[in-house]
Amino acid sequence: MEFETWLAFTAASVAFLIFPIGPTILLVITLGLSNGPRIAPIAASGVALGDMAAMTVSLAGLGALMMASAEIFTMFKWVGAAYLIWLGIRTFRSARDVSLRQQQTASRIDTLRAFRQCFGVTALNPKPIAFFIAFVPQFISTAAPLLPQFAAVIATFTCLAWLNAFFYACLAGRMRGVIRSRSIVAWFKRVSGTILMAMGLATLTLRRSSV
Repeated sequence: MEFETWLAFTAASVAFLIFPIGPTILLVITLGLSNGPRIAPIAASGVALGDMAAMTVSLAGLGALMMASAEIFTMFKWVGAAYLIWLGIRTFRSARDVSLRQQQTASRIDTLRAFRQCFGVTALNPKPIAFFIAFVPQFISTAAPLLPQFAAVIATFTCLAWLNAFFYACLAGRMRGVIRSRSIVAWFKRVSGTILMAMGLATLTLRRSSV
């Protein structure tokens, strides 16, 4: 991959990751606000691994198959929507159990759960897979070996996704140091849970032509 092409891909990826804020970043912010900056590398790693999985699946052909097959697309859409709704319900209900003192001593299980949630929300969202199918080929040269180019774009996007999620989680974690009111944290969890559920329901309305 030529340097100019890689630079253009990097710039486009940064724009895609920053805007708009979707369910992945919303979850990362919620985790950072609830657990502090310590959760940032864990959440960011889950997001990055989820993006890597989605890109790999897309470039391996499942994304194109998903766009061509109504049955596969519908199955993927329902799985992603169900996970978002389930996670939204859990986030909303967790507002009742907000305790900053307990959150400061969260166990390793909570850390693993945060990683799984970030990975699941990112990897099971059908929209990024469709986006990768339309987005990545613009920067790929068919005159050159494809595998090194695919490796370059996957590695680049994964690193950028990690940095983006890490930034939002750290920022939310720092805000937690300022926001000491349990009622504010609980309110944010309820809002986040509601938005995640709404995004899950919105995912059910996706059509292959719309993504």
